[in-house]
Formats: sequence, C-alpha cells, structure tokens
Amino acid sequence: MNTLRRAAHVTLTVAAIAVATACSAGGTTAPAASVTGAAGTFTQAPATQAPDAKAAAALAPRAASQTARKAGKPKLGIADITPMGEKVERVGVGFPIIVTFDRAVRDRAAAEAVLQVQAQKPVEGAWRWVSDRRVVYRTKTYWKPHQKVLFTARLSLIPGNEAAKDVSRRFAVGTANISVVDTKRHVMKVRRDGKLAKTIPISAGRGGLPRNGVDVYLTTTGVHLAMGKKRVETMTSSWLGVTDPKDPLYYKLEIPWAVRISDSGEYVHQSAGDYQFLGKSNQSHGCVRATPAGAKWFYGISQRGDVIQVTGTKRKLDWRNGWSYWQLNWTQWKRGSALPAGSAAASAAASAAASPSASPSAGQAGLQG
Repeated sequence: MNTLRRAAHVTLTVAAIAVATACSAGGTTAPAASVTGAAGTFTQAPATQAPDAKAAAALAPRAASQTARKAGKPKLGIADITPMGEKVERVGVGFPIIVTFDRAVRDRAAAEAVLQVQAQKPVEGAWRWVSDRRVVYRTKTYWKPHQKVLFTARLSLIPGNEAAKDVSRRFAVGTANISVVDTKRHVMKVRRDGKLAKTIPISAGRGGLPRNGVDVYLTTTGVHLAMGKKRVETMTSSWLGVTDPKDPLYYKLEIPWAVRISDSGEYVHQSAGDYQFLGKSNQSHGCVRATPAGAKWFYGISQRGDVIQVTGTKRKLDWRNGWSYWQLNWTQWKRGSALPAGSAAASAAASAAASPSASPSAGQAGLQG
C-alpha cells in the first residue's frame, strides 16, 4: 500500500481459509494498510466525549492503591490498535476496532470488561475474540457517518494489572461509501451518504480454476471492507505456485489504483487492458477490474472500512478473510464475546453511549489481477 508518514502496524492472519483467492500470493497476510494517496492525509478536530467506567469497574475492580500500582509491573498491555487515529485517517462506516495485546490473554472477560467504545452517534456493538491475543469490535449496523468514536482501554482496572497505563484512541468516521458489485450485470454502483455517486463498468473473476473443490478464479460473494490501497500494485501468479514465465498460467502485472478488500488478495483496481470486457463479461483472476477513470476515482474516495458488497458468484467470502467480519450475523458475532450476556459490562459495551458533556483522557508479495 502507499508509504505513509505513519505506518500501520497491524497485519491480520487468515485462519482456516481453504484456498487463496486468485489475485493473491497464496493467501499471504495483507500488508500494512495505507490511508493516504489521491485523497490526501485525513485530519479532524477532537470531539468532546468520555467513557463511563462504572460497568467495567463492576467486573474488574481496582485491587491496589496508587502506591502499589507504581511499584508493580503491568502483566498485560496493548501492542496495536487498528485503525489509526483521527489525525491520520478517516474510516468507513464498516470499520472494526482491532485490539492486539502484547501477550496471550488469560482472563478474556476481565480484559474485555475494561474496553470501552463511545460514539457521538451511538450504535450497538460487541467484542469478539479472534485469537488469544486479538479482540475485534463490530457494530450491529454500520456506523453513522461524519462523527467521532472514542476507544478507551482502562487496563489498570484489571486485577493484578494496576501498574498498566490506560490508553485511548479517537477515530474519525468519514463519508458512508457503500459499493455493490454485481458480477452478473458486470457493474459496480457506489453510493456516498446514501446517494448514488457513480456507476462503474467492471469485470469480476472468470472462474474455471478449481482447487480443492473451490473455484479460486471466482470473486468471493459477501460483504468486504476496504483494508488499504496502493497507487500501483504488483500482481503475480506466484500464489498458484506458478513462477515460470513459460507456463500458460504465469502472469506478472503492475496494476494501478488498487484498493484491497480481502487478505487473500482481492482488489478493486484498474483493468490491465481488456477494456472491451468491462461491463460485459467476467475475465479477471478474482479481482474486480474497473475502467481507468472509474478505478482512479474509486481509489481517491476510498477509506479503510468502506463497504464493498460483492454479489452473484458461487464462492462465499469467509468471515476470517481479512476484515470480512460482516459475514457473521449479529447473533453469531456476539457469541465470540467473553462477557456473559446481560452482564453490566456487556450492556455498557452494547450501548456505546457517548457523553457529550465530558472530555476524554489521553492516554506482497505477488497479488492478483
């Protein structure tokens, strides 16, 4: 993705995905996501809101005095928070909050109880553990656009972790960019804040290459999120194990205006020639190819967390593939929480209520074509 003033530090591992998408290099983890480019670096003024720690404190009371806190050593910290803060990027209405701890979490309920999310325009949300070190926050419905969301981790409230430093990050939610890719009609319609902004002729995955019972040349149907973008991306056939230029399946292409939408290598990008197929038939290795003007425009408006819904193929998107968390329905998603249903902390997390009167504390490899 683009080289940034501040690099994103999170990479996501695809778990239990049987076969990589055709655009990818064998399903490699997505590179650090970029947030600048044609649209520039995003900044916003701070919001005035603060978390309510009462519910979290009920499950994770302070176990030591200030003196003991200074003397001890923290047992749990945070290694990474994704996305980046309001001064670096704006995010789309589908964005997840991904928290990676610095070690395996033994008491998930205690850790989850001190993670709080407040929004200026509240939407119900919940945490789901995706590994022993990583937990993800997703809302029941998409975030409301044009607002601020404050994440706070009061790690010092975890028993035995009183020496830890509490941390927070404020996110800026931008325009609601929601795109629908119709692979049968070969068109992508992009709506911005509910209004149709552009209709772009596209060509999706052509299919015809089964591997382990999966047609890896099909674009995956489901709700994708934009994970990052790059002005020019190198896409190769190495994910197939094809590196010999003499092999008929070999390719190596420099592709402009690439917006990544999965860990397994699917992108929305400019078609590398073959413009005669755009709007008429599916000819790609799994990516969504667009016209030069359409791809450049889409790249320019794209924010991490934007929604790209693909329809019309027989290959389903796996929820563990990149940021494809919207593939789980709300009931399924909430089952990944460590907090008991109906608990005070769970109810507080679900409400995501903001307090406007208070102020917060600071705290590829080769790819497809």
